[in-house]
Amino acid sequence: MSRPKKKEISLTKESMLGLMQEIYNELVEQRNTAIRIQNKMLTMMKDPEDMTVIGPVIEKQQKIINDVVEKKLTLSKLQSSIWEKSSNKEESFSIGDIDEDTLALLDRDLQQMDNDKPYSLK
Repeated sequence: MSRPKKKEISLTKESMLGLMQEIYNELVEQRNTAIRIQNKMLTMMKDPEDMTVIGPVIEKQQKIINDVVEKKLTLSKLQSSIWEKSSNKEESFSIGDIDEDTLALLDRDLQQMDNDKPYSLK
């Protein structure tokens, strides 16, 4: 099986918004899966002894849910930065126009989400 080609991201408003939408959709899917697993574990709990077995699974799902909320906040900060730049009637913007901390968080999140599909900035 051949290795998938790298995806290139051009720095246009449309491409950045498209990428953010894709990230958001994946975050929603992760959250829904974590909630579904957590609820299933809670229904399986019958005795207090079950908490020792099921507890760590529930805790991990709760961490995933919390991480998704943090990533959504980071994404919204980046989106508002792009929105602000575009509302100032700038036709294009550079990577320097966006908050560096937000870009670093976005890059980290991208690497965590999909190690099999490397992205590169164009």
